[in-house]
Amino acid sequence: MIAPELDKNFRPIILEIRKFNDDVAKAKNKQRLYVAVERAGGYIYRKEFDIFEDGVDDKRNALITERLIKSILWIIGGFRIYIAGSHKVYEAIKSYYRKGGLREFDYDFWSTTFEREVEVIECTLDNIPKEVVSSESAGGHLEGKRIGFDAGGSDIKVSAVVDGKVIASEEIVWLPKLNEDINYHYEHIYAAMKRGVELLGGDADAIGISTAGVIVTDRPMVSSIFIKVPKKDFELVKYAYVNCAKRLAKELGHPVPYVVANDGDVTALAGAVDLHDNCVLGISMGTSEAGGYVDHNGNLPGWFSELAFVPLDFNPDSMVDEWSKDYGVGCKYLSQDAVIKLLPQANIEVDENLTLAEKLSFVQSLMEKDDPRAKKIFETIGIYLGYALAFYAEFYEIKHVLLLGRVTSGKGGDIIIDVARETLKKEFPEYAHFNLQMPSESMRRVGQSIAAASLPNRG
Repeated sequence: MIAPELDKNFRPIILEIRKFNDDVAKAKNKQRLYVAVERAGGYIYRKEFDIFEDGVDDKRNALITERLIKSILWIIGGFRIYIAGSHKVYEAIKSYYRKGGLREFDYDFWSTTFEREVEVIECTLDNIPKEVVSSESAGGHLEGKRIGFDAGGSDIKVSAVVDGKVIASEEIVWLPKLNEDINYHYEHIYAAMKRGVELLGGDADAIGISTAGVIVTDRPMVSSIFIKVPKKDFELVKYAYVNCAKRLAKELGHPVPYVVANDGDVTALAGAVDLHDNCVLGISMGTSEAGGYVDHNGNLPGWFSELAFVPLDFNPDSMVDEWSKDYGVGCKYLSQDAVIKLLPQANIEVDENLTLAEKLSFVQSLMEKDDPRAKKIFETIGIYLGYALAFYAEFYEIKHVLLLGRVTSGKGGDIIIDVARETLKKEFPEYAHFNLQMPSESMRRVGQSIAAASLPNRG
């Protein structure tokens, strides 16, 4: 293992899982465990692997299975967990995913997302559900007059796209994270859509919407965009994009197909178009960690890719995420939080009155001056990334990794990529072919707009 200089206690989850598999393979008594996770539409993700026989090492079986199930939930999504092959593992997982359980945060999050209570169900080997795969055709629809709509935390970028070419683009200021009034959100979203129509000359054939959040049937079920909206009003605000698109169609007097997609998926889709290839995993390393994925068919598999809560560090004494109350999850390793948590180990002092973003900028300014302390921080994050990608490859088929977000800016970003590549080459030669890169200039400029606008099929 390559031990990061600033985090000697880092225990990559991929190595722990491989060690578990090796130990089980050597054991005299083992059994097959089947795990299936169901999400909306009847889609099933299924994983099976050997574990120690019940009664041999129940604690280790439960821990490894819990880490894998948590990863499946945050990468693929789901509300129903099926387990077959071990009653002991079933009992442990059922005790975790409930009110008051070890994974109450995850239980509440996915219950809210899918509007149904998360369940853990024990099955026999004969009746555990078979895998049902979704690969939704998304993007690539360029004909006609289209609005590319990207709702960010400080502005809405509206682009007018005609037959795949951006003819005009504007950024409209809005402050969604500071406003609790749902009328504020409706007014700004609709005004931005109307502006898109104006840029297209008075009509539109389709609207493609890119936004932060967990998207289910065109609705952001959980989103930082609407973080200030009271819970009692969220039922209305999660329909804001849908209702505004329908209102626009009524005003124009004809159907206007629309699709709402997670901004991470739209970024990955833009990357796939730019690279002229598929199997693209997009990772944004900013305030938190976000992801998106385009599969081998060039489609979106309908996964959630909420990488911020996917466990990367097996060390139970590693930093705990304040929101999810879990240890070792991605948002503390591949975001600005990672930079800030490593400051003491790097012997860098910063003014505690600075915001988190300002602290990151300060470290990046040191890096631009080739400060060796700052370099160690970005090298550590590069090692984190290398091991993270090896773990993500357990779920995603990866050819390209598109890295973006404020943490990847400047010299620090180059170091992160170089060290991650070297980590993969040395530790995981089977993944040394991964193409790690930043977005091209053309993608930064217009790719996201075109990708968003191309989402709806006019039929």
